[in-house]
Amino acid sequence: MKHLLLICFLYTFSFGFSQNPPNSFSLQEAIDYALENNRTSKNAERDIAAAKQQKWETTATGLPQLDATVNYQNFLKQQVSVVPAEFFGGNPGEFAEVIFGTQQSATATATLNQLLFDGSYIVGLQSAKVFLEISENAKTKTDLEVRKAVINAYGNVLLSEESVTIFEKNITVLQKNLDETQKIYENGLEEEESVEQLQITLSNLQSSLNNAKRLRSIAYQMLNITLGIAFNTTIDLTDNLESLANQNISLETIEAENNVASTIDYKIAANDKKSKELLLKLEKSKALPRLSAFLNGGYNSFSDDFTFLDSNNRWFGFSAVGVNLNLPIFSSGKRSAATQRAKINLEKATDDLTETDQRLNLQIDTAKSNYKFAIEDYTNKKQNLALAERIEKKNQIKFFEGIGSSFELRQAQTQLYSAQQTLLQTMLDVITAKAELETITNKITNF
Repeated sequence: MKHLLLICFLYTFSFGFSQNPPNSFSLQEAIDYALENNRTSKNAERDIAAAKQQKWETTATGLPQLDATVNYQNFLKQQVSVVPAEFFGGNPGEFAEVIFGTQQSATATATLNQLLFDGSYIVGLQSAKVFLEISENAKTKTDLEVRKAVINAYGNVLLSEESVTIFEKNITVLQKNLDETQKIYENGLEEEESVEQLQITLSNLQSSLNNAKRLRSIAYQMLNITLGIAFNTTIDLTDNLESLANQNISLETIEAENNVASTIDYKIAANDKKSKELLLKLEKSKALPRLSAFLNGGYNSFSDDFTFLDSNNRWFGFSAVGVNLNLPIFSSGKRSAATQRAKINLEKATDDLTETDQRLNLQIDTAKSNYKFAIEDYTNKKQNLALAERIEKKNQIKFFEGIGSSFELRQAQTQLYSAQQTLLQTMLDVITAKAELETITNKITNF
């Protein structure tokens, strides 16, 4: 018994531990985790499960339906009828009061119904299939959006981490320069303005560092929510911004031909058109006859006292079989109006599909252009950073050798800090621009 309890405890502990989210994520691991645990994605999965149940619900409508009823009546005051008294030997023209039946009765009935033909049922089966396709496409759309959201959130965390690191590094270097300049000033070899210029730059960097730390905390919380875990959970990211940016540079993606029909938005629009076609068929089918069959059987019992549960109580059986035929003949134009309305909605869906085709072509071309610019801008900003580093280094040497002004040094430092942040942003732009293009074209690559 002790061993059994120990095994149960270890199993429960290991199961509970397995439910905890991982402590670290690569970008691909974060995407995979979010697709299973993001709340929006899970609800989209539930919508598919509900659509499958609705499909069977529609199918079952045309299958045999068996119902049973039990009815019990107790007349508190029975109805009195009158009949000619001469039936019982009375005088002609007189009437006798009689009560037909017993004070209590019970009936048990079972009825089997089977639909034989119904045009709307056939259309309903087709609609249930389309509804399932709509739910599946909605899940794909949701997963694409969740993937893009994870990439954006993951990239923002890396951007904030890199920003904090760069600010801290720059503050360390600038603090050293300020200390050296302060000593030179105290020895009377430098003006006080040079110290003040460096102090202004240092103050700005410290303010930017504090803000970057706050943004980093918010970025982590946003990523946690996107992953589907508690927003204050502590996690580590194993990828870095530069490697992801280089990994996401792919000219093949830009050069690929547009295939609008494979995009999820086009499929959703096509589903909408198909559903409108089925609604038109449904309205037309309402003019067709409806045929069904039934078989029922049951038992009646009658008594002045409640003896229906007694073993010697008599029950009288009955049964019937038949068909029901419903013929729509005249609806004062109601069916015609509904059919015309369905036609109008189908025409609108057809135009919407054409509009979607044109819009998606434009969106794909725009996303390709933005992605290409992001790659070019990233390459350009890397070169600019290298130039800004050399300029800042030259001005720093000139300043400490006494041939450069503090204003020129501060200007070079500000230019360097701006180039550093701009490069980080262009790295993120490469990643997010590719994610946007992949989301639109529904062509996913793993990281």
